[in-house]
Amino acid sequence: MRPVLTVAEMRAVDEAAQATVSLDALVARAGAAVAAGALDLMGGAYGRRVVVLAGPGNNGADGRVAAAALARRGARVTVVPVGRGMAIPALGPCHLVIDAAFGTGFRGEFDGPPVPGGVPVLAVDIPSGVDGDTGAAAGSPLPATATVTFAAEKPGLLQGDGPGLAGPVRVADIGLPTATARIHVVEDVDVASRVPRRRRDDHKWRTSVLVVAGSPGMTGAAELCARGALRAGAGMVRVGVPGAPLGTVPVTETVGVALPERGWAGPALEELSRCRALVVGPGLGRHPETAAEVARLLAAAPVPAVVDADALVALAGAGAVPAPAGVPRVITPHAGEYRTLVGEDPGPDRVAAARRLAAGWGAVTLVKGTTTAVADPDGSVLLATAATSAFATAGTGDVLAGVIGALLSRGTPALWAAALGAHVHGRAGGLGPAEGLRAGDLPDAVSAVLSALLGAGILPGPGGAPGPAGGRR
Repeated sequence: MRPVLTVAEMRAVDEAAQATVSLDALVARAGAAVAAGALDLMGGAYGRRVVVLAGPGNNGADGRVAAAALARRGARVTVVPVGRGMAIPALGPCHLVIDAAFGTGFRGEFDGPPVPGGVPVLAVDIPSGVDGDTGAAAGSPLPATATVTFAAEKPGLLQGDGPGLAGPVRVADIGLPTATARIHVVEDVDVASRVPRRRRDDHKWRTSVLVVAGSPGMTGAAELCARGALRAGAGMVRVGVPGAPLGTVPVTETVGVALPERGWAGPALEELSRCRALVVGPGLGRHPETAAEVARLLAAAPVPAVVDADALVALAGAGAVPAPAGVPRVITPHAGEYRTLVGEDPGPDRVAAARRLAAGWGAVTLVKGTTTAVADPDGSVLLATAATSAFATAGTGDVLAGVIGALLSRGTPALWAAALGAHVHGRAGGLGPAEGLRAGDLPDAVSAVLSALLGAGILPGPGGAPGPAGGRR
């Protein structure tokens, strides 16, 4: 996992470090890292013309150090002073623009100057005008070809407008500690190291999952959820669709559970006596009695549970997720469901949104998005960044709920089960078609991803090659 530091955390780390290393030394290291990034983009320095937009703070100082280093290598460097509200002159012909105007602490708007066509832009720490925490862009920031950031990634590089404006991100080690980070990005290696393998003496009940989902005539969500769980390693998946006849869910390897249309929580609890995890909610419907049944089931269910979709809506007025003491719950709202639970949109800052809901509801909270934030009630956050806009199609969330349920049944702690489920789910989408991805494509791809990562630890195929050392993509 990769550490992520908020603006406040980074400031504290910076200030603490200056007890043993001078600010000038830190700026020198940062400037050298920026110069190295510039050389990579240009393929060299001699004879190249570089324009450095240098602001009044530490970012500007980093840019000036980089400018001097490039000049020593033979580049023709122009340093353009930038201040709040200052007009920036036309840049003229050049081979590279270094955006060192404002850093993560900047508040306000930044309107970048026109950049000649085809000229790369290297951002220092974060593109100027992008909020370091939320990723929200103010004004007209310069889209970066690449970004060099220091010590750790910042939330604003991973959410909101940040990923689209930052380009590939290189994290430069300038000697600052990151052990205080409470936010981390999950990676392939985390799947390999944190998902329990099958034991030699395993049997189907050791990783069994009960799925309570669907409704009469609406069984697609239950099918997708069940297939997601099976392909993520559940040894036994039992599916109950309240009010539907047995055999309604056409997944051959599952076992149907008869649940009445009303009062189904009791029979579902009986089924849980042999199961290791529960998934409840996809396609469950919104009958007035659903809220009471969901609450009754979760209040007594002795196993970890994923609460998704209609089960979340059913709990909207509760203000908490029912659970026996010490038994984890994972809630998985998309933006609309989040609004139903909280009364407002999650906004661009998925980290803050997930933390707010997790603390208030006492459950591990997964807030979906291209960057998915998973928060523990204690404030720890894991980010999954593998998803793409291809997931904006019906049913993908049902598959995700099943995947998380399977990881819980395998003994993965709730925070990690949710985050690694989102990561594997996103990686699976990367193996699918760029256009026309269907939710039904995902379960088999989930199996391929897990097989690769739990085997060799390397995922082949589209999007599977490891990125450059220290890079984000």
